[in-house]
Amino acid sequence: MSIRRIAATTGCAVVALLCLATSASAYTVTPSAALALAFSAVDPTGTPPGVNRDDCKLTAAKPRPIILVHGTTENRLANWSGLGPRLANEGFCVFALNYGYYNGIPGIDYIENSAAELSAYVDSVLAKYPGVSKVDLVGHSLGGMMPRYYIKFLGGQNKVNRLVGIAPSNQGTTLNGLANLAKVFGITGIVEQVGPAFAQQIRGSAFLKNLNAGDPTPFNVKYDMIATNGDQVVTHYTSSYLPGGTAWTAQNGCVLEASEHLQISYSARVHTKVMNLLDGRNRRLPCNLVLPYV
Repeated sequence: MSIRRIAATTGCAVVALLCLATSASAYTVTPSAALALAFSAVDPTGTPPGVNRDDCKLTAAKPRPIILVHGTTENRLANWSGLGPRLANEGFCVFALNYGYYNGIPGIDYIENSAAELSAYVDSVLAKYPGVSKVDLVGHSLGGMMPRYYIKFLGGQNKVNRLVGIAPSNQGTTLNGLANLAKVFGITGIVEQVGPAFAQQIRGSAFLKNLNAGDPTPFNVKYDMIATNGDQVVTHYTSSYLPGGTAWTAQNGCVLEASEHLQISYSARVHTKVMNLLDGRNRRLPCNLVLPYV
């Protein structure tokens, strides 16, 4: 039995009721960001169950591969151990990369470099499906914003049908004022030394000004942005949204949803919304109690 499977089994023992709902599925769906972070600490280059399967066949109902793009400091196992297997269980062909390594930490390199890595990865996935010209992208945090650079400046408009952002840092963030404080004391450069992507995501950065200049949703690409009003990283949470794209908040119609920036990518309600966007179905959105940092 793999370390990840042991960890998943242990996690289910801790949150038995949540795991019970997924026990009949082909792939185990991890219910919380905290558990997934623990798994990824043990296996930092691991892949979520059901993800990156070369034998997955596209169908008329699901004609494009889905690529999951993790956020800052995360990796595919930490970010996508919930949504990845859930999509696979629904018949989607799901792929996910690790990218943006800087000083050994993923997702913090210059965003331009990460976008170039995404470009190469999209090409490698499309090469598995001759005759298929486009993918759908689903990204969390930086992973929901960074693909916009790929689409706008690196030719991604020809290879992306839809971008779904989950708590994306589209307008930048103040990190509850810490980034502004760094500006006041002139220490933004120190932030950049830790990881360039941190500084580039500060509201008002030169990178974001360039990215958001002109049409923020260019070309014939669908842009769907999902946020949580409990987001404590992308602040204010509405800075996730884009003029010209669709905007949806996880708490719409469900007061029990209390996910924050990490847990939102493990919310069954958000997963269902994402699946409906990807295949056009109208699954009922669950309204379960979701606590932050579970």
